[in-house]
Amino acid sequence: MNMNKDERHIWRGELALIVAVVINSFGVVLMLYSNAGISAISSVPYAFTDVFPQLTLGTWTYLFQGLLILSLMILRKHFVPVYLFSFAVGFVFSELLDVHESWIQVLPDTLPCRILYFLISYILISLGIALSNRCGLPIIPTDLFPRELSQITGIGYPVIKISFDVICLAITAVMTFVFLGHLDGLGIGTVLAAFTTGKAVGLAGSLLDRKFRFVSFLTEKADADLPA
Repeated sequence: MNMNKDERHIWRGELALIVAVVINSFGVVLMLYSNAGISAISSVPYAFTDVFPQLTLGTWTYLFQGLLILSLMILRKHFVPVYLFSFAVGFVFSELLDVHESWIQVLPDTLPCRILYFLISYILISLGIALSNRCGLPIIPTDLFPRELSQITGIGYPVIKISFDVICLAITAVMTFVFLGHLDGLGIGTVLAAFTTGKAVGLAGSLLDRKFRFVSFLTEKADADLPA
């Protein structure tokens, strides 16, 4: 009997990525609608939307993601083709932000509901990032950046993730204060999420790893290329 047999359920990475993009985009908009503040990963595009409203949140998100991809290539000192696929996934994510913003106002806007919205959005974003990190496919640049930076620097993912979120919030605070005269988009929920999401993603990832094994066409190809 093979005692090392992996009995975890197989989850297709393609499906995991679709789920991650959908719930992450919804989670970002829902957190903003909760009035607890924008999520850290979208705080910089939100600040640009506030200061330069000619472009939508989705468009600014797409531009911000492009900057992150460029930064990763500079750090790696060579062109990475798979990052372009991540850019394409990021475009879908950005478009979904605008889609969710177009209908989110139909939800009740009471204090108990806003608290519930924040809790749901926090869980969705953490789960979505954990799924993204395991799907074996190119993921949205805002999720890709801390994961790749962790690999490049050798620093643990939770530390990189929390640092990235805090820097994003600092940029948002400076931009909105300088151009608008007040802080905007930042709330207690934003700060709480920024300092805890890295740990929450790690916890969600550990739970997923106990139950599921993720495979995609890219990981299958890599396995097929291994010598027999």
